[in-house]
Formats: sequence, structure tokens, C-alpha cells
Amino acid sequence: MRRIYTLSRTAFVLICICLFLVITAQAQQEQAAEPEQAQQETAVLEVESAAICEDVVDREPVGAGDSFSVSMGKLFCFTKIVGAETDVDITHAWYFGDTERARIVLTVKSSSWRTYSSKILQAHEIGEWHVDVLDDSGNVLDTVDFEVVQ
Repeated sequence: MRRIYTLSRTAFVLICICLFLVITAQAQQEQAAEPEQAQQETAVLEVESAAICEDVVDREPVGAGDSFSVSMGKLFCFTKIVGAETDVDITHAWYFGDTERARIVLTVKSSSWRTYSSKILQAHEIGEWHVDVLDDSGNVLDTVDFEVVQ
């Protein structure tokens, strides 16, 4: 009987030691992952370049400028975004004066990503315009000002 008691106690101690080692190993893995998670959370999207242009060909802006004739009929907002570590959405918010005229959500799929949106111009939309480039939280990453003339 005493032998069974001693074996039981020894088995109990060994099980407790094994559980302690497993829990300690898991805690160390979680602590090692925390800096990586913090780094991902602090990754910042940046607009490396942005332009209003007449067209986008081969993922590059064509006819970029800050003044365009309303007769163009359609303009493009080109952006190159850097810093994404996972797929993330940005938004191009097109404004005529202070009035939002379009909001286009675009997905950035790598750490360096070129994308664009377009806006069809109406004959009466002559004046100051801008496009706000927004991150997925609605923060303004960049603003591109331009004008539409007769």
C-alpha cells in the first residue's frame, strides 16, 4: 500500500512538472509574438506619390498636372502606397470645392502598391477640386489639389 502511495505521489509530481513546463513554454511563445504584433499594429501606410492625370498606362500616370480642361471628360487619381503588411483598404475621396462628389475604396495588396480611381467631369464642375487619400480608419494620408477650367 505504501508503495502505491509513493508511486501515485511521484506520478502526481511528474505531471505537475510537465504542466508547468508546457505553460511556461506557451507563455514564452506569446511574449515572443507580442513585439511582432506591435510592429504590425504600428506599420504606417504612406503615399509615396500621388497625381491627378489624364490616364494611367502600364500602372503609371500619363498627363499629370494641376489644371485640366473640363472637356477632358474624365480624370484619374493615381497613388503609390507603401508600408502595407497585409491587405488594407484606402479611399480616394473626390471633392469639388467642399462637396464630396465620389468615394472610391481601393485595396492595397502589398508593401508597394500602385492604384487609381477616376471621376467623370460634368460640364458645370469648373473650379477647385481635391482628392483626399484616406487610410482604412478615415485618416487623411495625402491631399492632391487641382483645378478644372473651361
